[in-house]
Amino acid sequence: MAWPSVSSPLARIAPPVSRNPTALPRTATCSTARTDFYKQGVKANVLFFDKRPGRPEPWTKELWIYDFRTNQSFTLKERPLKRAHLDEFVAGARLAERHKRVESERFRRFAYGDLVKRDKLNLDIFWLKDAGLDDPDTLPPPDEIAAEIVESLEAALQRFRSVAARSS
Repeated sequence: MAWPSVSSPLARIAPPVSRNPTALPRTATCSTARTDFYKQGVKANVLFFDKRPGRPEPWTKELWIYDFRTNQSFTLKERPLKRAHLDEFVAGARLAERHKRVESERFRRFAYGDLVKRDKLNLDIFWLKDAGLDDPDTLPPPDEIAAEIVESLEAALQRFRSVAARSS
């Protein structure tokens, strides 16, 4: 897991308490922001935790998720992530006054009880419609898609060969 660098816009908003994810408490109230950071198809979750002492029942009653990946795309050159892209998230998160936080199109609240019922507690939650899924003009050219498929298949075939070689 890569933490944002100190020069990262996210780090300036809420720098991580610890760079060691295992140092975070197992029971915590948290908010999450999701975004696509520069590499096509790579998604990132940003979690903000309150450090609390352990107890038998979880501190978390609800999880707030800000969907910053649907219909968002940032690149290093053409469309770099800027502080202004995070303004809506910062305003909605109300980190100093979370009790006043309200739901919006991109910011939703999910009850802890509903989350633990999800398969393997999967937090890959979507509710916004991805405009790119309906518009074939936004897809990469067919030759790029084909090249990615070939690359994935060749990598998988190489892994199978490696397993077969160890088995012999």
